[in-house]
Amino acid sequence: MREVKWIWLAIVAVAVAGLGTLSWMLPLQWRQPDMLWALGVAGLGAVGIALDWWRRERAAKRFGEGSTLRDLVAGRAAPWRLARATLFVLGLAFVLLALAGPQYGSRTRVLHKRGIDVVLALDFSKSMLARDVRPSRIERAKAELTRMLDEMGGDRVGVVAFAGETMEFPMTVDYASIGLFLRDMGPYDMPVGGTAIGRALVSSGRLLERSRPAPPPGVEPEEQEARSQIVILMTDGEDHEGDPVAAARDLANQGVKVFVVGIGSRSGEPIPTYAADGTWTGYLRDQDGDVVHTALTPENEEQLREVAEVTGGEYIRAREGGVGIGQIRQRMAAMQQSEQEARRVTVHEDRYALALLPGFLLLVLERLLPEAWVGRRRRRPAPVGRRRRRRKKEVGA
Repeated sequence: MREVKWIWLAIVAVAVAGLGTLSWMLPLQWRQPDMLWALGVAGLGAVGIALDWWRRERAAKRFGEGSTLRDLVAGRAAPWRLARATLFVLGLAFVLLALAGPQYGSRTRVLHKRGIDVVLALDFSKSMLARDVRPSRIERAKAELTRMLDEMGGDRVGVVAFAGETMEFPMTVDYASIGLFLRDMGPYDMPVGGTAIGRALVSSGRLLERSRPAPPPGVEPEEQEARSQIVILMTDGEDHEGDPVAAARDLANQGVKVFVVGIGSRSGEPIPTYAADGTWTGYLRDQDGDVVHTALTPENEEQLREVAEVTGGEYIRAREGGVGIGQIRQRMAAMQQSEQEARRVTVHEDRYALALLPGFLLLVLERLLPEAWVGRRRRRPAPVGRRRRRRKKEVGA
């Protein structure tokens, strides 16, 4: 029996080694090729089983003669142990192959990346109440932005409402909430009057910076594929403080483009005033009692154009019947958007189930087999001399 067990060990070792060699020879890809060396674990398992058999044989010899022990033991255990050991080693080898992640075949997959980051910086100064754009500059801008939001999908949008100070609405894809924010906001809701375009650009950059995701582990920030980011600045251009061009340069260093929409006429328009209940009360007047007019002067337009150019964006002047949002949507569609690019990648098909399933079945079958087979034991006939003595005793009795 000892020779049979060592022959079994050699056969199993050759089978495991052949399985590993075949895995290298087949046209397979491996997720974790280093796991193929773990097939040696199955070989070590076979060696351990053989050593356990050897230990059992030594213990049995110390207990008594082999022929006597066979007469005392009911059933046959050795063939079943041999079968269970074979199933265990082969099942373990297949499971280890599955852990290595075999892959066979490939397909080309197109990964579509959608969405860009957009900040709507809208001027809420009182001069935006002028009616040279119907029904008013601010209301027309809100209507155009709301229509743009209805056409967007997958883009993250934030809002910076500004006058003398800024109010921020965080980046989101919930366009309905942005629409409510714009609808409920008005120039009289701003805590500080005036127009601070530079401050609005700084707030826009801060909003975009907070929306940038942290790079994955092992990836440097400069190596991470960034989303395209833009700022849509809508204003009548009457900047009362700050340096908008310097703020735009800072955005350009962050890779942000600024599209500027200049709203208003060059001839000047009076600024209406309203009571708390929304009733029109006349026009805004200065300390001398003269009506204050607002105009998009050539000097203001030149500054806004420079803000757009230093960032690689574009300046658009609002025309009658609109504020130029349609043109910006066309520019956005033509941009090289990091989330709208399509790139082809080769995806290898995972085939680990082809190794895991037989390994699982072999291990389950190994657990279902019995330790030994106990059948009907046939009584061995007594020796002839013993039978004769038994008869004499029976006759004498």
